[in-house]
Amino acid sequence: MLRRALLAISALAFVAAAQAAPPVGQPAPEIALKDASGKAVKLSDYRGKYVVLEWTNPGCPYVRKHYNSGNMAATQQDAAAKGVVWLSVNSTEKAASDYLEPTKLVAWQKERKVQPTAVLMDEDGTAGKAYGARTTPHMYIVDPQGRLVYAGGIDSIASSNEDDIAKATNYVKQGLAEALAGKPITAATTRPYGCSIKYKS
Repeated sequence: MLRRALLAISALAFVAAAQAAPPVGQPAPEIALKDASGKAVKLSDYRGKYVVLEWTNPGCPYVRKHYNSGNMAATQQDAAAKGVVWLSVNSTEKAASDYLEPTKLVAWQKERKVQPTAVLMDEDGTAGKAYGARTTPHMYIVDPQGRLVYAGGIDSIASSNEDDIAKATNYVKQGLAEALAGKPITAATTRPYGCSIKYKS
């Protein structure tokens, strides 16, 4: 009985370790995935630029809140205007009911005027687990040296109500503005909110 309990605890510890978020200020884990067109993309391809990582799933009402309102498009376009790379990552497993195949995911984003640098397919969950991504959306900022400088929510009000967007602090916009101005990011780690990521078991 004790041995079984210890094995269960070890298994839980392994899962926790596999999904532990890397600390802000440390090197961001490498990402090596295929984009929606099948092209190989690595995070290190963009060394020298700021990179936003956005975990997404169109089936999530919290994601739809930011996409349907235009907030995600505005945040992404603001970043692009500053020369920031935007990588949208989908770690939803293929067996999930709300999984969208790559072409449909890209079309869904374009309909809502969101055009990331690349849409990365992570159906095996390798990248998501390396980053400890728990929710959609879950946002990260990586600096030009490859360090993680922000991890958390897109904004400060954890709801699926579009009316809350105008009242919230957009942590991604704020973090990029501060980082690009050579200032430390005021809120470098915040609580992500949204739907749990449906990882492949």
